[in-house]
Amino acid sequence: MLTDFFILLKQELVITVIIFLLLFIKLGKDRSNETILNWINLFLFINLVAGFFGSQEGILFSEMFHTNKLVVLEKNILNLAMLLISMQSYSWLKMHKHVIEFYLLLLSTLLGMFFMISSGNLLMFYLGLELSTIPLAAAANFDLDKRRSSEAAMKMIISSAFSSALLLFGISIVYGVSGTLVFSELSLHLVADPLHLFAFILLISGFAFKISAVPFHLWTADVYEGAPVAVTSYLSVVSKAAVLFVFVSVLYTVFKPLATVWYNILFVLSLATIIIGNLFALRQNNFKRFLAFSSIAQVGFILIGISGSSQAGMASVIYFILIYVFSNLAAFGVVSLVSAITGKENIDDYKAFYSTNPLLSWILTIALFSLAGVPPTAGFFGKFFLLMAGAAKGNYWLIGIAALNMVVSFYYYLRVVKAMFMDSNEEPISKLSIPILPKLALYICVIGIIVTGLLSWVYDHIFSLSSGI
Repeated sequence: MLTDFFILLKQELVITVIIFLLLFIKLGKDRSNETILNWINLFLFINLVAGFFGSQEGILFSEMFHTNKLVVLEKNILNLAMLLISMQSYSWLKMHKHVIEFYLLLLSTLLGMFFMISSGNLLMFYLGLELSTIPLAAAANFDLDKRRSSEAAMKMIISSAFSSALLLFGISIVYGVSGTLVFSELSLHLVADPLHLFAFILLISGFAFKISAVPFHLWTADVYEGAPVAVTSYLSVVSKAAVLFVFVSVLYTVFKPLATVWYNILFVLSLATIIIGNLFALRQNNFKRFLAFSSIAQVGFILIGISGSSQAGMASVIYFILIYVFSNLAAFGVVSLVSAITGKENIDDYKAFYSTNPLLSWILTIALFSLAGVPPTAGFFGKFFLLMAGAAKGNYWLIGIAALNMVVSFYYYLRVVKAMFMDSNEEPISKLSIPILPKLALYICVIGIIVTGLLSWVYDHIFSLSSGI
């Protein structure tokens, strides 16, 4: 029994051990930032590798915690993203005074996300959500000498508190009408009466805040712009992916009796999210705000995949998030490097970037092509599977409008490519010296963008793990 406990909680326990190791390092003698960063990246690599071995399915704590092969895969995707973000942030963190504190905050949020993904109970889900949110708001304020960083943290904590209140209100109503918080029992008590629907709308509104779906997206661009690039990367990829993993799982299992209702809600949310995300991305000059609205538009496509309400829907969402990790982190990796060395974050600053930094220009171009869905990058296959999953419901108007919006997105992604390769600049960004860890992270992202699209077994494997949906 004790052995099962350690095996089922393996990934959470490894994160907890790393957190305690960082506390001991903090209390020990002073070491250089470079040494600390090398040790931390080694810990995160061990954490990633450990996630692929010795896993098994099971339930703990009276169904409050559960795990299976699909859950383990989702956590491994988050571990991979965490390692890549850490490697990309090397240039910024080696000059920071609070390196260990930064990782303590992010690892605490990652631990909360793991509990949230494995939750089999609404209370466990809510506790994991709060553990993953509060430290992240503190991390958004990690540029302590910048006022906009404090503003970003304030906006994030207020919006998070509001969305958490909606979720908690919805959870309390669900418990009041059903008498249980256990996922496996809730689906037996849900009916399409006004009180159940009101509770469900509150819950889905809370989720929409967390994933930045329109009209609950207003905090996103300001927080992305004000937070350090490393935290923005984490918000855009790890935080959003964790909530989406839980969202699709809860819809497909707990709220399956209300499938007709939430399909209509997702139909409206997905169209509004794609259109608004694209229109606002057209107007942005700050790179972080640009990627913020780009990520909002990507969420719209994910919602279309979720609306398929099938095994293909689940598989396409997880597959796209894996691709999104590589694509978005490749883009943020370049932005992070440029920001850390030069302090420049505007798209206009990247004019003639290719003349001085051809390698970084090509990496950023491949990332943007993948986000746009240009073949043969993985982003094309990711969006194709999402649209095919959504098309299973036969609503071709939805698929057609989404496809037209892909054409719109080509414009603002190619605008950045044009600035780097074709526009002139009297004072372009000088040639940057790329440390080995950020360079390795960028190479991994580019390889991931190409390989995950061209190797069909990646999607097939995810599809096979989704068979229980």
